[in-house]
Amino acid sequence: MASGKDSDRTLAYMTRKDTEVKLPRTTRVKNKTPAPVQITAEQILREARERQEAEIRPPKQKITDSTELSDYRLRRRKEFEDQIRRARWNIQVWVKYAQWEES
Repeated sequence: MASGKDSDRTLAYMTRKDTEVKLPRTTRVKNKTPAPVQITAEQILREARERQEAEIRPPKQKITDSTELSDYRLRRRKEFEDQIRRARWNIQVWVKYAQWEES
């Protein structure tokens, strides 16, 4: 462990510019008069929803033969196992995998 003097020495190498927190500049409002037409937060949200792009979903798959079914099962198992590898401690992933295997 480093003593108090050692930690002080490492701080000596840092300049004030390195340690200061950069905050964004405040913007100055030039025209403080109210707008002739006021809009509400609800209008802003509604307009944002209208401009938002629709979520793109892949088309539903129809499995017609046993090879497609086995490919689908293999792909799903790989997806579940990848999720488990990434979040081994997450029990929900294990439960979803088990429920899918049962069905």
